[in-house]
Amino acid sequence: MSSLKEHFHLDPTIHFLNHGSFGATPRPVFEAYQEWQLRLERQPVLFLGRELSGLLQESRQALGDYLNSSADDLIYIPNATHGVNIAARSLDLKLGDEILTTDHEYGACDYTWDFVSANTGAKYIHQSIPLPVQMEDEIVEQFWKCVTSQTKAIYLSHISSSTALRFPVEKICQRARSAGILSIIDAAHSPGQIPVDLQLMGADIVFGNCHKWMLAPKGSAFLYVRSEIQDLINPLVVSWGMNPTPEIATGSRFVDILQWTGTKDPAAALTVPTAIQFMKDHNWENVRYQCHALLRQAIERICDLTELPPLYPLDSDFYSQMGIAPLPKSDLAILKSRLYDEYQIEVPLSQWQDRQFVRISIQGYNTQGDVDALVDSLKVLLPQVSLA
Repeated sequence: MSSLKEHFHLDPTIHFLNHGSFGATPRPVFEAYQEWQLRLERQPVLFLGRELSGLLQESRQALGDYLNSSADDLIYIPNATHGVNIAARSLDLKLGDEILTTDHEYGACDYTWDFVSANTGAKYIHQSIPLPVQMEDEIVEQFWKCVTSQTKAIYLSHISSSTALRFPVEKICQRARSAGILSIIDAAHSPGQIPVDLQLMGADIVFGNCHKWMLAPKGSAFLYVRSEIQDLINPLVVSWGMNPTPEIATGSRFVDILQWTGTKDPAAALTVPTAIQFMKDHNWENVRYQCHALLRQAIERICDLTELPPLYPLDSDFYSQMGIAPLPKSDLAILKSRLYDEYQIEVPLSQWQDRQFVRISIQGYNTQGDVDALVDSLKVLLPQVSLA
């Protein structure tokens, strides 16, 4: 696998296997980001007051082309957590309404639904999806067991942060649409890591990050809402978009109420087209393929080391550039500290339910040496931190 490491600002002394947490931006994309910031500072009144609406339209169009969506069905937001808050707080939830999710969801998003449920009387229900998994249809049927006449919406990750499992959201969304149930998808880890077609996905609401696998700067994420239900959406911050002036008006209520929320730095969102172009220039389909192959090798080697079975079939598409390998019961705090301090390895360790994992991200800048370093260090450290 050829490395793209020279294109990134990452510390060359660190084996960086944690792209999934915050991403990393290539040098050409970061340079474009700084150019937008300089343009803003040269004439902020002209830039924010008279140019920004058109510039954001162009950026949203590029993102829409990438995700197969109309630009008017997309809005830039700071991060995926912002997206779940807009969606959850826009629903007209009442006592007894149910939001169905899984037990693989991201903590901050779970907290959002818990907060909204506590204030409305709705119930936030976690359906267990046990690991290992083998078949998509088994996941769909297991999830659908908890759908009731009170189910107002289903909410689940496209790719789970905690377990890196790719859920068959297309099948679940199709079933939800047929049942008249709103579908809300957390695609924080999807764009850039796997091909995303919002029309094929079929969800009513999708939010995702551009700053992770799409390689854009931090502060760039998106919210997609199907045009037929955009009247449901309310802004978290009420500002000029509620009654826009001609300079900021877009002709779309959905875009207007969410796009202008006061003075902020829009450079990250305006850099998204550059990030998309970087991936095109570097044949990203091939990069993803090579990353997946290296990740598969890493998981297989760790499973051989620990004698624990993988959590999904290694020849499946349940994972792509991010995956988990099970670990024997260990002191994770000490293991993580020693991996970094002694072996210069940045990789997340986590506990989900009663099991422990290492979550490995492989991006275009990673090499065989990064995987070798992780496996070799675990050979040494796991016996020393064992709690068995």
